[in-house]
Amino acid sequence: MPANGNYLILITVLSIALLLFLILYLKLHAFLALLIASMALGLAAGMQPDRILKSIQNGFGDALGFIAVVVGLGAMIGQFLEHSGGGRALADWLLERFGKERAAWALLIAAFLVGLPIFFEVGVVILGPLVWSLSRETKRSQLFYALPMLAALTVTHSLVPPHPAPAAAAQLLGGDLGHTILYGIAVALPMTLIAGLIYGPWIARRMYVPVPETAPPEPPPTGTIAPPAVPFVVLLLVLPVLLIFGATVANLAHLPFHSAAVFFGHPFTALTITALVAMYFFGMRRGLTRAAAARMAAESLAPMGALLCIMGGGGAFKQVIVDSGVGAYAGKLLIASSVSPLVVAYLIAAAMRLAQGSATVAIITAAGIVAPIVKGIPGYSPDILILALCVGGVGYSHVNDSGFWLVNQYFGMTVPQTLKTWTVMKIIASLVGISIVLAAHALLP
Repeated sequence: MPANGNYLILITVLSIALLLFLILYLKLHAFLALLIASMALGLAAGMQPDRILKSIQNGFGDALGFIAVVVGLGAMIGQFLEHSGGGRALADWLLERFGKERAAWALLIAAFLVGLPIFFEVGVVILGPLVWSLSRETKRSQLFYALPMLAALTVTHSLVPPHPAPAAAAQLLGGDLGHTILYGIAVALPMTLIAGLIYGPWIARRMYVPVPETAPPEPPPTGTIAPPAVPFVVLLLVLPVLLIFGATVANLAHLPFHSAAVFFGHPFTALTITALVAMYFFGMRRGLTRAAAARMAAESLAPMGALLCIMGGGGAFKQVIVDSGVGAYAGKLLIASSVSPLVVAYLIAAAMRLAQGSATVAIITAAGIVAPIVKGIPGYSPDILILALCVGGVGYSHVNDSGFWLVNQYFGMTVPQTLKTWTVMKIIASLVGISIVLAAHALLP
């Protein structure tokens, strides 16, 4: 292996450039691109071919050994919540309690809770018709209601496990998933409030976006069976968080039931319990046979295949960076420099998001690059580094992002309008997030 550390840095930068070239110009799937970039980096670093393949195998396995369970269970929970109509029922209940004058608050809260287990795109489909209905009734711009909802859905998607990106970042950087959930929620709240409820109404007063003509006059029916009770929906959404939080408290306080609390509060157990509750009460108790419920659970896992491969590819890339010696050398340079590792993590994730579009791919890829460099730097816990990565991946959505086009088409906006609203909202959320992370690191021990 070449001894020159500067050479190692150079080939790492070139391997990242190769990764982007493969994804952006050759249109290769991110999984294939990560594998090729990993092999190229290992060969350029002078590693033996068999050792490169072993690094890829180990990195892939380490990344997925924990995350595959978390992401799979989270997908099942979201599938049964969507099937039951519980998300829409929660939103309707909040709108009734808050009233039309504070409907934006109701949509934001509903989107934040629904966004914990449900993917961004599904959340938009569930809650989007409410935006159309309110905009028609109040004659206000769609932005007044849409941006608070979109801010909550997109921020939770990038910051809070069991969503794939933050879960993978926690695994790659060696963070605690319970801490990642709790801290992710804590940072996501102010990000959502500022980007959604401050910027949203402000831009809505300056840009009128009517309900698109293609929108149906009434929200589509959710089925003949009444939706589940709202308190039960809320309980399902917060149950895994409560169980994981209970384990954290038991660990800190050394309570008598410590062992049981830790067992039931482990993400595997907490999410398994929640998935079983969702399957029974939101599936079989609502008319699904056991076979149909099992089939629905299986269908929820189908879209996870590509994501899991990308996560494994990110882990493989990380492991080659470690085994080639690049990570250790870059870490020493970072410790000796005046640049904060939090800023480095943020900028790499933001650059990946800007370059290739997907928040999930950006955060996972950036985690694979950053983990070998920042791990073990004194004064920087994995939890704070994970937050910096994730808030970097939140922002900078533009025309290469599928989410950009979903918002553009669903709410009937032009490209310039989408850039001035959705893209700016995402940038504001990201900048608020990194400001909170830097301030928390400076003020808290």
